[in-house]
Amino acid sequence: MTAPTPYIFFPGTCREALEHYRAVFGGELELHTYGEFGRTDGPADDIAHGDLLGPVSLQGADAGADEDPVALTGVMLSLLGRSDAATLHRWFDALAEGGTIVSPLERRSWGDWDGIVVDAHGLRWLIGYRGA
Repeated sequence: MTAPTPYIFFPGTCREALEHYRAVFGGELELHTYGEFGRTDGPADDIAHGDLLGPVSLQGADAGADEDPVALTGVMLSLLGRSDAATLHRWFDALAEGGTIVSPLERRSWGDWDGIVVDAHGLRWLIGYRGA
C-alpha cells in the first residue's frame, strides 16, 4: 500500500531529529547538507535533505530562509496497529523522552489501546493497537 511520507522542516535541528527517529524506529538514514547540494540559501552544514527509510519513514530538512519550521496543529502522525504491542509501547516510551505525554498508552473503554505523545521535536504521535 502506498502512503504519504511526512516531509518536515526543522528549525535547524534536522540532523538531531532524524537521528533520534532512527534510534527510536530503526531503519536507514541518509543526510545531505546544503554544502553537498551546492545550496547557498542556508548554512553549509545544515541539512538540505534527510531520508529515514524503515518501519517508520520520514523525510526532512532544516528550514531555509523562505520556509517555516514545523508547527503542527490539528495533525497527528498515526502509528495505529503498525507493529506488535511491545514495539509500539517501546516507540511510545522513546518518543515521550524529552516530550510530553498527552494521553498515556493504555487500554481504552472500547478494548483497544492507544496514547498520544508530543515528542521533543514537536511532532504529535497517536500510537495504539487492537485489544490484546
